[in-house]
Amino acid sequence: MYKLNVFCIPYFRTRHLALRCIGQSGTMEIKNIEIIVAFVVYLSIMVTIGFFYYKKTTTVSDYILGGRGLNRYVTALSAEASDMSGWLLIGLPGLAYLTGMSAGWVALGLIIGTFLNWKFVAKRLRIYTQCANDSLTLPDFFRNRFDDKSGIISAFSAIFILIFFLIYTSAQFVAGGKLFNTVFGIDYTVALILGSVIVVLYTFTGGFKAVCLTDFIQGFLMLFALLIVPIAALAILGGPGVVVSGISDINPALLNPFLGPDGNPLTIIAIVSMLAWALGYFGQPHILVRFMAIEKAEQIREARGVAMAWVILSLCAAVAIGIIGRVFLSQPLMGADSETVFMVMTGDVLFPFLAGIVFCGILAAIMSTASSQLLVSASAVSQDLYTSVFKQKANDRELIWISRISVLVVAVFAILLGLDPESFVFNIVSYAWAGFGATFGPLILMALFWKRTTRQGAIAGIIVGGLTVLIWKQMELFGIYEIIPGFILSLLAIYVVSKMTPSPDESIMRVFDETERLMNETKN
Repeated sequence: MYKLNVFCIPYFRTRHLALRCIGQSGTMEIKNIEIIVAFVVYLSIMVTIGFFYYKKTTTVSDYILGGRGLNRYVTALSAEASDMSGWLLIGLPGLAYLTGMSAGWVALGLIIGTFLNWKFVAKRLRIYTQCANDSLTLPDFFRNRFDDKSGIISAFSAIFILIFFLIYTSAQFVAGGKLFNTVFGIDYTVALILGSVIVVLYTFTGGFKAVCLTDFIQGFLMLFALLIVPIAALAILGGPGVVVSGISDINPALLNPFLGPDGNPLTIIAIVSMLAWALGYFGQPHILVRFMAIEKAEQIREARGVAMAWVILSLCAAVAIGIIGRVFLSQPLMGADSETVFMVMTGDVLFPFLAGIVFCGILAAIMSTASSQLLVSASAVSQDLYTSVFKQKANDRELIWISRISVLVVAVFAILLGLDPESFVFNIVSYAWAGFGATFGPLILMALFWKRTTRQGAIAGIIVGGLTVLIWKQMELFGIYEIIPGFILSLLAIYVVSKMTPSPDESIMRVFDETERLMNETKN
């Protein structure tokens, strides 16, 4: 794989910036202690928060759902920070760098999906999970929603959560490895392990409240990082006109959202596949759990406004970074190196300490999602496998430690999956995103909005959705993003099997009706 020299603008290589370009490795050797100080300060704060909440975590509800006590602002930024991950600052800018404006279709799909999720799922899920025996996790909700005493729904849900979160968490660790490798010039494997240990440490200790508070901080930091770098780069280049002119000279197809980078028109299948990222939102456990944890359902509307503002600004900035980077950098980034465009630009345009803060923003994105994913994986093991299969009467202290051990085990396997330095963060995330979207998204919608959904239909939907994604990904049929067939077939399986099986018991119907009543009472 060809590696390029990092391009450094002479003016910013004065005493203010102590980054030296290193031959063909494409990494940056840190010569100024200010960047390291920024990292140390930031990481110290994150780990301190984890240990602070360690003493306050006394029940499994505290560890997994924070006692349903999140305020609207923490809920909004925590949901979006855990949603976007290192993918937002590494994967999406890299995609935009390679494909130009056509990457905007993915961003548009995510904006649409975010809005629909907050508008139609968030409040109803918050109310329903409390009505359904105060469910703490997504599989817990499915079990209580369908009165599944067999534990089959919980078991299948937990299995697919572990499968797809191993993939998803691995993507975050890969992003962390690329960050530390690019910024500090250390070996990729060492960088991967270092970033993973940091995430595991405060997830292991503090649980849900620690993760959500750090997500809140990280959400602000991510937005700051995404906005300041393209603005500074535009100022150096001389404005948007210079970028448009430069892209036209490099490859005019990059300016047309309907063209691929090869100049050929995008097919309908390609555009629909990119927009289909919107479908993934309905089934992401680490996002849905934020809706379940907000203090009051009435706060959802205000939280939605905050979340949408953050998402629109962040996604637009991420695409802009990739496009501006094509002009800003003197030599092209090849292959997986394209995902370092944001990091390379940051080192070139900002003073050392400020660059360190922005690098922390990238780390924030990685930590926010990885910690949430580890926590949901842990809850799947402790709440949905351990209590269903091994020990139904386990006490809170025992379940907390089962959760913490699960965090360690999942992290180890995720590290092993991420050892390849040529991995694309974007591709890994798209696979896991499709897996969750197709496995749980259709069932969430049917469980919340269709009273006639049965336990058998729910089981069929989970299995069909999850397996379709796993199989379709390997076959790559027709160039269609695997979430589309997975989502459609899961919906059909739920509907057909529910129609073929007896109606749910009256007790299940009453809980559904109670949720409807509370929804009407709290209409925004």
